[in-house]
Amino acid sequence: MRSGSKVKLALLRFFASLVACTGFSGVTALGNAMGRLIWKLVPERRELAISSIMKHLNKDRAEAERIAFESFRHNGRSFVEIVLTHTFGMDSPRLRFDPPELFEELKNCQRPIVAATAHFGSWELLASLLGQVYEAPRPRMVVVRRYPDEAVQAFIAERRQATGATMVGHRRAAMDVVRALHKNGIAAFLVDHNTKTREAAFLPFLGEEAAVNMGPALLAVRGKALVWPVVLERDGSDYVFRLQKPLDTAELTGTREENIRETARFYTEAVESFIRRAPEQWFWMHERWKTKARTSKAGTNSAPLSNEDDD
Repeated sequence: MRSGSKVKLALLRFFASLVACTGFSGVTALGNAMGRLIWKLVPERRELAISSIMKHLNKDRAEAERIAFESFRHNGRSFVEIVLTHTFGMDSPRLRFDPPELFEELKNCQRPIVAATAHFGSWELLASLLGQVYEAPRPRMVVVRRYPDEAVQAFIAERRQATGATMVGHRRAAMDVVRALHKNGIAAFLVDHNTKTREAAFLPFLGEEAAVNMGPALLAVRGKALVWPVVLERDGSDYVFRLQKPLDTAELTGTREENIRETARFYTEAVESFIRRAPEQWFWMHERWKTKARTSKAGTNSAPLSNEDDD
């Protein structure tokens, strides 16, 4: 690491320690303030969120603005909560599991697991919790996008890995995930973002066709994994580790391509159900429906319109 980046990393660690000292109440206040600031300073993202909510949740403008504003505040909290990853554990009095019997099933599962999650609720704290579901040497992996700034990347990686999970860059994750699943490990993916056309299946999402990343589905099918939808939803000052029943890819009976598409459809529908339950906790400022597929004369999706990168 270059000397300038080392200084920057030291400053990030210092300010993180100061913020962490304020506890959950201080982090919440700072996160809410950050969300309000972004709301005011980035009007194009504010309008994107409002219009997306109106279109995909069928809300009027006033209600869409309310949901969008709360979404910005939740997102601000998500960014700041990373300073608490090393102190937030499965035994926290702020944490509960819903439904608890499904969490017990997850804890006792001895199969390979792909955890499908989203930019919803407290995704940074969720990453740290997933490192605590199992003990070493069982692999615990979270597939993430790397930041171009090496100091920021180093800071975020050490925070996310503070409780046992290994962070793997999404562009080079395939073989690491395959090896982890072979050892009955858990690999978590954020599956709700726009993706490259060559990596996408185009599936319904909140009433409009969206480019859905097939990578997690392909790896799950290859590893005969259980796909568990999970999020960490906020409930006031507390957190709910919320799960849905898993899909067992080993029981799918279609062709390989059909099974991959069915798996991608499963986790896309799961994410949609989480969002409809608490829409203010999702990352609405993201251009989720940016990538489009070309429609043939027969009315089916064919070649992509473009080869744009992830948003």
